[in-house]
Amino acid sequence: MTAVGTRPGVERRFGPYGGRYVPETLIPALDELEREWLTAREDPAFGSELDALLRDYAGRPTPLYLARRFSEAAGRPVYLKREDLLLTGAHKINNALGQALLAKRMGKRRVIAETGAGQHGVATATACALLGLECVVYMGTEDMRRQRPNVERMRLLGTEVAGVDAGARTLKEAVSAAIRDWVASVEETHYVIGSAVGPAPFPAIVRDLNRPIGDEARAQVLEAAGRLPDRVIACVGGGSNAIGTFAAFLADDEVELVGVEAGGDGVASGRHGAPLTTGARGILHGSMSAVLQDVDGQIVEAHSVSAGLDYPGSGPEHAHLRDTGRVRYEAVDDADAVAAFRRFSKLEGIIPALEPAHALAWVLANPAGELDLVTLSGRGDKDLSEVLALD
Repeated sequence: MTAVGTRPGVERRFGPYGGRYVPETLIPALDELEREWLTAREDPAFGSELDALLRDYAGRPTPLYLARRFSEAAGRPVYLKREDLLLTGAHKINNALGQALLAKRMGKRRVIAETGAGQHGVATATACALLGLECVVYMGTEDMRRQRPNVERMRLLGTEVAGVDAGARTLKEAVSAAIRDWVASVEETHYVIGSAVGPAPFPAIVRDLNRPIGDEARAQVLEAAGRLPDRVIACVGGGSNAIGTFAAFLADDEVELVGVEAGGDGVASGRHGAPLTTGARGILHGSMSAVLQDVDGQIVEAHSVSAGLDYPGSGPEHAHLRDTGRVRYEAVDDADAVAAFRRFSKLEGIIPALEPAHALAWVLANPAGELDLVTLSGRGDKDLSEVLALD
């Protein structure tokens, strides 16, 4: 089974992080999911079906591209892992296809998901259309405004987009609404969590379904450059594209791993989405991780120009990698991300999503080493109206 990295079990915790902080009614569903995942990933038939879909339907392997003009601006070679070229325009299809196949294997007829930027919603809607599953995607109404084309795509694919009008009307509220739905319909429903967050075993499953990003990139850069990169850089919200990339390089001590979070209006302003950078820790949406909260333990609203990074938490494995020092996490603010979005588009003829634009901005601001690898996790057509509105 080449699509999924093999491990002896499913991690429920990463150091002190992770766990299952959920209503008791969800524990049997989490146990079932863990059992099915352990069985499925060792099943040649499941592996072959997923591999074929990733290859022939989604477009794996994605290419590694030497961004020559951007490299000149950065002062060193910068290779891009082109997840933006996948079906639906982002890495999210890796996880959506795998979990939708799991849902069908478990006999679930209905799938729910949450989405911020809309790419996970579109990917889940796509997988459900392909496999004949009923699909409902929860999305904050502010994100629906910011990502209108993705809302229209999901509806065209036959998915119900359920707007969430509570709180900041963004990703956190969408996750909360999806969890409430799952509690009420757990017997017939599978919740396709879109990032490396949530109760165990979701963080490990999402990582392993995105592991092809890093495995491919590692082999490709060795072939192209004859060496490993000095630095591997990826944007981090919940952290799915980053953990899928980093997983292949964790044992390579000579490779620095850098996760770039949303600095929003600046970390000092308090209006940001950078729980890893700021050392935060708490419980959110079923797990202990890096979470933005106040002195009373109340969740603080995140802010980012990027809907996909506008979330007050990150995955538990990322929190553990931060604490151990294996991964360096830093924040890039809105203004620098938008500037990199524009500059990169003009230099390379590739319009990046605002999420990886944060990683590209960090590369420009941190000239070190001889070779960088950046995961270009998605394309930016979804963000055009938001960026153009800033003019």
